[in-house]
Amino acid sequence: QLQLVESGGGLVQPGGSLRLSCVASGSAFDYYTIGWFRQAPGKEREGVSCISRRAVTTDYTDSIKGRFTISRDNAKNTLYLQMNSLEPEDTAVYFCAADTRPWCSNSPGAYVYWGQGTQVTVSS
Repeated sequence: QLQLVESGGGLVQPGGSLRLSCVASGSAFDYYTIGWFRQAPGKEREGVSCISRRAVTTDYTDSIKGRFTISRDNAKNTLYLQMNSLEPEDTAVYFCAADTRPWCSNSPGAYVYWGQGTQVTVSS
């Protein structure tokens, strides 16, 4: 059983940066494909980015391409999301999720294990 804990969220001004972390425990981290998702109030959960087991493959949703970077450190059991040039539209609760499939997916239904989320608020 894999447990995931996100951190790094907060309040930031438009144009600012944050780095989210997701620490995994309970199982072999490098066996899982990991994704970042977000959910804004009143909206459905959407895929932001994903990364395959050994970081061979990454994928990004169009709205954050060029601004966000996903990475993982399997030795530290940690997933990261570097978020630059943040916009008010990026305000949401951000979740990390994991699954044993070897390929990357930005579909929430493809993931079994979820963290509790961390709030990101972009506002002046």
